[in-house]
Amino acid sequence: MSGGTELGFTEHLFKVLVIGDHKVGKTSFIKRYVKNQFYEELKTTIGVDFSMKVIDWDGHTRVRLQLWDIAGQERARGLNRVYFKGSSGAFVVYDVTNESTLDGALNWKHELDCQEILKNGHPIPVVLLANKCDETKMCRRNVSLLEKLCQEKGFVGWFQTSAKKNINVDNAAKFLVKQILQNTEEPVKEEEQSIQINLQQQSKTNSTCC
Repeated sequence: MSGGTELGFTEHLFKVLVIGDHKVGKTSFIKRYVKNQFYEELKTTIGVDFSMKVIDWDGHTRVRLQLWDIAGQERARGLNRVYFKGSSGAFVVYDVTNESTLDGALNWKHELDCQEILKNGHPIPVVLLANKCDETKMCRRNVSLLEKLCQEKGFVGWFQTSAKKNINVDNAAKFLVKQILQNTEEPVKEEEQSIQINLQQQSKTNSTCC
């Protein structure tokens, strides 16, 4: 969702999902990004929780991110799909110390792709987060696997992250916002091109003499 423009200043409001299996660190990632804080113990998210992050992207653009922290328990999966609607982008999170959560992340990505698409028919931009990277060293084989999965499954990119050590949290968010903004600008450019073509056609018609 995009906001209005006033005197050359544009504001955008984007709904961003943070999804993945239970206990992969979704809430910790959000709290580190929004408040720059880390908590060893956090209550389990039930249903959905919300956080807001305001970014002065550049001198004439402000971005408001509404981060939706979606519960990862299996029993809540069917209900949580209703929260996908209207999202502009998403983080899909898995825990590098628990390989089964990568399979879960791919399932979340598939479900999201089935439910949310952009106006141009493409999937919304999704970034894969290999979270808790401070707890283990990622080998070259795993890096190659993630790069391959991004290509095959349609992730726009991936990052090793750690909410505890504040590794790549801001970088991942900036990357996703950039992807979302590019999708927002494309329809505007297409509309401008259409207007320009119509004006050119009208000009040719008006210049024709009989």
